[in-house]
Amino acid sequence: MGNDDGRPDERPAHRVTLSEFRMAALPVTNEEYAAFLAATGHELPRFWNDPAFNHPRQPVVGVSWSDAVAYCNWLSVAPDARFRLPTEAEWEKAALGGIDGAKYPWGDAPFDGNGGRFAQDAPWQVGAAPPNGYGLIDIGFNVHEWCSDWYDPGYYAVSAEVDPQGPPKGAVPAPHLPERKASRGGAWRHAVKVSRCAARSSIPPEYRYNDYGFRVVMEIPA
Repeated sequence: MGNDDGRPDERPAHRVTLSEFRMAALPVTNEEYAAFLAATGHELPRFWNDPAFNHPRQPVVGVSWSDAVAYCNWLSVAPDARFRLPTEAEWEKAALGGIDGAKYPWGDAPFDGNGGRFAQDAPWQVGAAPPNGYGLIDIGFNVHEWCSDWYDPGYYAVSAEVDPQGPPKGAVPAPHLPERKASRGGAWRHAVKVSRCAARSSIPPEYRYNDYGFRVVMEIPA
């Protein structure tokens, strides 16, 4: 996990062992999130009525970290199915697609053949990027994906070796600024739309941005 040649918060690269888990092939869509809203009466996402962001097959955006957690909890209705947000370690493992040291989910280059620089003025409908080695689609591109962890740029120096859950609280980037939750993956708003597998990002958990969505994982009973 991590990259010694990457940004400071990606260092040091370190070995991590993870328990078995399953990850959704696609990020949660507006169509799927609509079922959650209808069943629970939960607050609408920030951009729910904006035609640039509300196609049923677009990834849901404008959801806070707590909104994403609420969806996972709602999905966990069956006694043998526990859904949640991925940890950063799980997300990076999944993004690598079984290729140790891969720079991107598809290998050493983004899927588009142009270094991740292409025109995009809103999230594309899911399924635009080819699957990686694990069959995961659009991972590392289109929208940032919330992770369960608090974010601390220095966490890798003290990370647990088995199933790391992130730090107990988030780092504060400056006095009077809020703690941040970790996120992963590239997003449509950036000049370079595709992120490296090891690249990290973060925002405060209450933010509802139009380039932030999420993907769920399911725990596998021991």
